[in-house]
Amino acid sequence: MKKIFNLKYKFQVSILSLIYSLLLLFGTSYMYVGNSNLIKDNIIVSLIIFIIIFFIFRILILLLFKFIDNKKIKESNKKTKFRNLYDKYPFIISIIIILILWLPYIISFYPVILSPDPSFQIRQYFKIPNKYSDYSIMIDPNVTITNHHPVVHTLILGTLLKIGNIMGNDNFGLFMYSIIQILILSSTLAYTIKYMKKINTPYKYRLIALLIYSLVPMYPMYAMSAVKDVIFSSLIILYIILIYHIVKNKDLTLKFKNIISIFILLTLIILFRNNGFHIVLLSFPLTFLLNKKNLKKLVLIFILFLTFNFSYNNIILKYFKVTPSSIREVLSIPFQQTARYVKYKDVSSEEYEIYDKVLDMSTLSSRYDPEISDPVKNKYNKYATSNDLKKYFKYWFKDLLKAPNIYIDATINNTYGYFYPFKTNWYIYYKYDTKIKHNGFNYHYNNLENSRNLLSGFGVIFPFIPIIGLISNIGFNTWILFFLTTYLIYKKRYRYIAFLIPSFIVLLVCVASPVNTYFRYAMPYIFAMPIIIALFNDCTKEEFYE
Repeated sequence: MKKIFNLKYKFQVSILSLIYSLLLLFGTSYMYVGNSNLIKDNIIVSLIIFIIIFFIFRILILLLFKFIDNKKIKESNKKTKFRNLYDKYPFIISIIIILILWLPYIISFYPVILSPDPSFQIRQYFKIPNKYSDYSIMIDPNVTITNHHPVVHTLILGTLLKIGNIMGNDNFGLFMYSIIQILILSSTLAYTIKYMKKINTPYKYRLIALLIYSLVPMYPMYAMSAVKDVIFSSLIILYIILIYHIVKNKDLTLKFKNIISIFILLTLIILFRNNGFHIVLLSFPLTFLLNKKNLKKLVLIFILFLTFNFSYNNIILKYFKVTPSSIREVLSIPFQQTARYVKYKDVSSEEYEIYDKVLDMSTLSSRYDPEISDPVKNKYNKYATSNDLKKYFKYWFKDLLKAPNIYIDATINNTYGYFYPFKTNWYIYYKYDTKIKHNGFNYHYNNLENSRNLLSGFGVIFPFIPIIGLISNIGFNTWILFFLTTYLIYKKRYRYIAFLIPSFIVLLVCVASPVNTYFRYAMPYIFAMPIIIALFNDCTKEEFYE
């Protein structure tokens, strides 16, 4: 016990305990009062609570570390008919079970769950007025598709609906999209089971992973939701496995077909989400250092990737007169900070004039919502010049120096849910967009309303079910990433941190996003968590140590 309470023992554990304790305290304060006053106004009590939870976390983390250090998972020799099939055909058995258990969702939510974003994409495809086209200065008014949403995803969704429209059944066209997305997600999840078998993940864990994929409602609910993040998350799962495979197998020889398949995967990542480029850009070069045998081939793949990305954005999209995404999409953090400053501080007439050219000052303070920046940035003046933005940031910086606490509060309010395990919001979609019917589309659910209510009700309450609900909790999954990374550092298994980097970059994207605790933004690493833990288990096996 002395070692547990000795602050010098296991430095990494103390740091992780410190991080968890601070996240818990500040997360609680921001959730209840919107700032850190709950801590500052009760500093003595807060300090006592901090010390208590610090040592609780420290004990728990040390016990977990000790458990992992001494893990000796013995595989049962008992073979059942199902296990024999599961071991022999992990992909086929997994995808069959997943699809069977997803079937109630597929039938009940036929043809697809259309939330607002895919509905706007459909409007763009069919040249119907929509807010995303209005937010930008269009290259060509006749081309209503913008790159705010991935163009490829918009084209797939719109084309399939058009086919259904031609056949006289809009619902069938949308259902064709559902089938494609369901097969992509289910086959990706089944592939993770197959890869777990390849790296000798214990049977019990593989079975638990399969049950999570099949029964936890976030998987089938999003399989039926036409948001871009579902296919993108599938690609990120494959990318995480790829990074691990390259890092683990230092003697691997990449063949021509491997080079092509890797390039295709990297290309699809940027085609299905704009920020996919940053995930690859900041993580793939690590393979250069960790697999020197294939250095030239990996560099070649990366150069081809960069070339395609440049050509796609600067040649192909421009040729088809697709308008780029508005710059406002990357300015959520400063815009929220300005809005909060204007709400709580007086601004000079000169500041007012400068800010007004960018954000419409007449309603800015009333538009401010601490946890979502859309109301603020939706009034961004698309005609603002680069000089207007330059002046804006000049005064933005001055106000930062005047009231840094306001800027800090604005940012934490808009992001703390990604690090705080007691916050759940914007979890799943289940209501369909009725507005699209006014655009002439005959999109509607079937008459299985009771079934939909039951399934969506289960989906809504799942995050609040003790213990197992944490599977879908954003903050808790972030804590798992912190834990796995700390353990790898503790064991000096630095090279294997590489397969966690894509998830951390997704987390950074969440921080820069317009919404706090928005599930689909964090979906890539939440959906990938079962395979991430399996890969972690593999690289911490005793035989891995050199």
